[in-house]
Amino acid sequence: MRRYDLDWLRVIVFGLLIFYHIGMFFVPWDWHIKNNKLYPWLEIPMIFINQWRLPILFVISGMGTSYALAKRTGLQFIKERLKRLLIPLIFGILIIVPPQIYLERISKGQFSGSYLLFLRTMWNTGLYPHGNLSWHHLWFLPYLLCFSLLLTPIFIYLRSHRNNILVNYSKLVLRKSTGFFLFVFPLLLAEIFLKPQFPQTFFFINDWFTIGYNLLLFFYGFLFISVGEVFWKTVQRDRRKLLALAIISFTILLCVKIQMPNTVVIEPFISVINTGSWMLTLFGYASKYLNKSRQSLSYANRAVYPFYILHQTIIVVVAYFFQNLEWNLFTKFTLMVILTFGITFFIYDRIILKIEIIQPLFGIKGKARKEKKLKEIFSYLRNY
Repeated sequence: MRRYDLDWLRVIVFGLLIFYHIGMFFVPWDWHIKNNKLYPWLEIPMIFINQWRLPILFVISGMGTSYALAKRTGLQFIKERLKRLLIPLIFGILIIVPPQIYLERISKGQFSGSYLLFLRTMWNTGLYPHGNLSWHHLWFLPYLLCFSLLLTPIFIYLRSHRNNILVNYSKLVLRKSTGFFLFVFPLLLAEIFLKPQFPQTFFFINDWFTIGYNLLLFFYGFLFISVGEVFWKTVQRDRRKLLALAIISFTILLCVKIQMPNTVVIEPFISVINTGSWMLTLFGYASKYLNKSRQSLSYANRAVYPFYILHQTIIVVVAYFFQNLEWNLFTKFTLMVILTFGITFFIYDRIILKIEIIQPLFGIKGKARKEKKLKEIFSYLRNY
């Protein structure tokens, strides 16, 4: 059975990603282009979103993998992953990301010249940040692709042996909300032992914390679907308790970051509890209120991938022209949101959806829809 709440969550979280990346323009954290005035107080909502936005996407991706393997063989699934992840990634590296790097170099005085000149020299400089070759915000795609390729044999085994010890034990412990704490422990180990030694690079090289932490989340997503309705019943039943835990743990986390930053155990422990509780809270409330089909959901769900691919380049372009304007935060932020959504929507709705040949570059299954349309035409002719 299709879970529309997962589709809604996917749309909502990717929508928040646009607000988050616009926020990066205004906070003191390092980013590609910065506003002429920074706002430290914005770090609090940014920390809040950052605690669960990426983890929940990897869990949802693991859940989606379970549904995908129910309709495909392992080989078919791998071929589909390569088409939907590798092709947009290559296209993004070659076409979508370079304008971001070019405008960053221009704004920081690290390059002067035309965009065409930049493209000619891009290949000779090496990898970002020292060079100009990068996948930037598209880092999610290669990580997800590698996780899929690595875990597919394990997933196939778990699906073909439904009464295995892992799934049966998970069913037992997940009947109570406290059972989720068992899944927190491996994440805590990654936070304590991997994160200090391997800071996030999003380039695979020595990025063992990002790999290990998100690989676990991806696996958890598959496992939560494998236990059937046990997971959904628990998070829906205990959603209020989970919300209370999420609010309390986030409050404590902020206090720890201010009073005892970079503690070896306390901050990682509170962090993983907070991340897990917010994710489960979102799953619980989505299961209760969003597991419904809507016509708008079908459109939005299809648009998510192209929006993800396009949005940061558009944000950086808008930010480049806004960075030195003497406008207040509300005016700049609001206009950037409107322009980002508006331009991305125009490109998606008026260009990508109209030109079927480019749709695979944005992860849209254009060929499948074309074949369906041809079948409908042939069926109509036969009936006629």
